Amino acid sequence: MSHFSQIKTQIRNLTSLQAALTEMGIDWKEGPRAVRGYKGQTYQAEVAIEQENGYDLGFSWNGEQYELVADLQFWQQPWTVNRFINEVTQRYAYQTVVGETSKQGFQIAEQQKNEDGSIRVVLQRWGG
Repeated sequence: MSHFSQIKTQIRNLTSLQAALTEMGIDWKEGPRAVRGYKGQTYQAEVAIEQENGYDLGFSWNGEQYELVADLQFWQQPWTVNRFINEVTQRYAYQTVVGETSKQGFQIAEQQKNEDGSIRVVLQRWGG
């Protein structure tokens, strides 16, 4: 029986996910790579995050979105699982907005992190 939990997310863009993890200061490895779990079990993931305790977590494509995969019994991150998913999701959304709008010629004119943790971004594009 697998000890791995799969937690659904709304994350669909691998590049934005990787940028979000980097922004969070997380050292991640590009896959496909085996995420290590209980008693040597593994789970294939497109992004793997090694933990000091020898058990990993990662993000695996399920055909629709990336799921967080981990043996939660061995979770060793500075955030709770929910807080981790919330942080990744917020930074993923930010990276997606900035990446997609820059493709359309927009640049960040102003950026502010609010007390509630939300981020306000003002974009601008100069017409030619």
